[in-house]
Amino acid sequence: MTPQTIIFQGAEAKIFLDEKKDFVIKDRIKKSYRIKELDDKIRKQRTKSEMKLLIKASNIINTPKVLDVYESSQNNQLKISFINGKKLSSNLDEFSLAKQKKIINQIGIDVAKLHDNHIIHGDLTTSNMILVKDSNGKKLDDIKKAKNKIISKQDLTLTTSYQSTNKASSNFKVYFIDFGLGFISNKLEDKAVDIHLLKQALEAKHFRHWEVLFKEFLKGYKTSKDSKKVLQQLEKVEKRGRYKDKN
Repeated sequence: MTPQTIIFQGAEAKIFLDEKKDFVIKDRIKKSYRIKELDDKIRKQRTKSEMKLLIKASNIINTPKVLDVYESSQNNQLKISFINGKKLSSNLDEFSLAKQKKIINQIGIDVAKLHDNHIIHGDLTTSNMILVKDSNGKKLDDIKKAKNKIISKQDLTLTTSYQSTNKASSNFKVYFIDFGLGFISNKLEDKAVDIHLLKQALEAKHFRHWEVLFKEFLKGYKTSKDSKKVLQQLEKVEKRGRYKDKN
């Protein structure tokens, strides 16, 4: 039942890709330091919790679809649809700043939708987002190849024309993945911490333009009905962090 190709392995789970690339299996890793009965219970609870979150989130924003769940004393696995795209953390910086801002703005809108439905992602970083296609349906690899290609004047004109059109278009989808640390909460604190995690990720991974990008995220997030209260709480969260750093 479990596909053979491992495409990711973290501390909590292994991700296996089906040979036909129709779906992936998320298999929670057994923890030998825990009592077996307790470990089985924890893994089962977390699998079930992630399944419920994914189902709820998939009705609101772009996420993988839950296809099945396998629960037994041996396995605690989620079968979910495979998102054939590129990890945003590795590709965001390849785009023009204008395109980056559009992508991040959409992320802000999507996070606002999640929070309005009291869904906390729990690990909100660009590493847990997949960009499915570039503007006008172009593959992401085309941009990288264009940078390394020796082109004629005619090709240069066409490329420049495409890039100009590219900036004005928003034909892309961002999929949110890995809700393994997610939960349901209506607390302003939990929503503020979610945003704080994304802000830290932008500063660490996309440092060239992180301030501009975070402002763009906030523009999108302000579509949330509680955005003012959440962002006020975010200020308190960050003040606590600065106080800890000084001490």
